[in-house]
Amino acid sequence: MAFWLTSAHKGQETDWIQRFDPRFWTVNFPRPMMASVVTNAADGLRVDATFLTAGDLAGLIWDSVDTLDHPLLGYAPRRDYSHTTLSFRWQSNGVVPLDAVNGPTLTITGRDANGAPHTWYVRLWNFASGTNVDAQIVLPFSSLFGGWAAGSGADPVYPSDIDQMFISLVPPGYAAGSTTALASPVDAWVELSGIQCSGDNAMLKIGNVFVPPHGLAMATAYDDCVNQTPARLIRSIRQLGYRGSVLHYVGMSHYFRLASSGSGFVVGGAGDPLCTPARAWHTAFFAGCHAAGLSPIASLSYEVLAQNCPAAWQQLAANGDAALTGWSPPSTLMSPANGTAMAWQQSVAAAFAQIMVGAGCAVRFQIGEPWWWIMADGRICLYDAAAKAAFGGNPRPHFRQRRSRTW
Repeated sequence: MAFWLTSAHKGQETDWIQRFDPRFWTVNFPRPMMASVVTNAADGLRVDATFLTAGDLAGLIWDSVDTLDHPLLGYAPRRDYSHTTLSFRWQSNGVVPLDAVNGPTLTITGRDANGAPHTWYVRLWNFASGTNVDAQIVLPFSSLFGGWAAGSGADPVYPSDIDQMFISLVPPGYAAGSTTALASPVDAWVELSGIQCSGDNAMLKIGNVFVPPHGLAMATAYDDCVNQTPARLIRSIRQLGYRGSVLHYVGMSHYFRLASSGSGFVVGGAGDPLCTPARAWHTAFFAGCHAAGLSPIASLSYEVLAQNCPAAWQQLAANGDAALTGWSPPSTLMSPANGTAMAWQQSVAAAFAQIMVGAGCAVRFQIGEPWWWIMADGRICLYDAAAKAAFGGNPRPHFRQRRSRTW
């Protein structure tokens, strides 16, 4: 098959989108909290977040430069927001409201009129009309200012050289830098509807190439795509020529619901095994795949981020070392002999299957890594309590693990 590796758009088909198109916003956040963003209308988006500690902070982000899409599909860079106005209806629940200290703030990073790096902190409440949880917000970039209020202490935004905009979302009782667990997890949401961009620079050129179907299928992974909208991901899959199956690894670090345990957070609590942001994202993703004629396969492995896995569930080497992968931070492998761990795995599989059914998809499921881990030095992790109870005893003192031959 002929192919061409391209690093830039070079005159291929283009189209135009409105600046701030909901499909191209992203989210960012520190683990162990979770957040996701999905499009819920042609001019709307929804952020779901689960806050776990008092210091959690999620950001809804617009980048002036597209760093995620294929070079033939991305939107053109444009850092000039002069005489441009962004407006939308803001509705929220579970986050600090617009009028409060630590309320939603638009952090703008770029350069000032002299070309020096600068950051502005724009309080959205200063540009809102309505209540602190349901308001119309109008952001005229040539008239924006940072700071608590207009006046002598305000910091006028220089709109001609902006890199990124970041809307901060924090839980009630927010304390910057705190790792103290909240009394209970807080599920929060924010919706931006009626998103409109007007004035100068209101439109962006975007690559609109359609690669002919080439017979290959796509593999995706939630841990890698968690910051994007499903609509953006599915657009890329289709326009790059992929058809048929989409093998989607649900991941090992972002999909699950966590509960406080000691100084950390672990999986395996009662109720829905999926966190709200992951459930919202996958509902939109599977529905989008179905609408696009794609057939998703949900892939679930016996792998969980080690810091979130109950100690009793982990596979162990004979000396008690946990089975850890090479990721940083590492994931661990759950023991197939542990009934509690496997019951939780089954509940996860059932949850994803139910989402697929609700989206109109055939239930296609893949199980990954249902075996015992082998350490880099050849030791097998077959000695957790559940495995020893199932298979009997401890290793003989003279036992040596034979290395597998590679052909």
